[in-house]
Amino acid sequence: MPSWQRKVAGLGLLVLGVAGLVLPILQGVLFLALGLFVLRDQYPWARRHMGKLEARWPKQVAQVAAMEGRIIGWGQRQGARLRRLLP
Repeated sequence: MPSWQRKVAGLGLLVLGVAGLVLPILQGVLFLALGLFVLRDQYPWARRHMGKLEARWPKQVAQVAAMEGRIIGWGQRQGARLRRLLP
């Protein structure tokens, strides 16, 4: 499902990743991996590269996917809770 917020977040993480490859204070590879993870459902090229990351680090990718699910669920629960509180 295309989402401009996901695209902006993913591309921002990719930019931080590229900057992190040059700057010693940022973890460039981490930001690149997170950017690909966020964009994996938006672009075929990101899905291809995400497959390579998953082949190399399957446990870590599964943990990040599980964390994403928990965060999305938490956000939905908080939204429902807020809607109940507001008339």
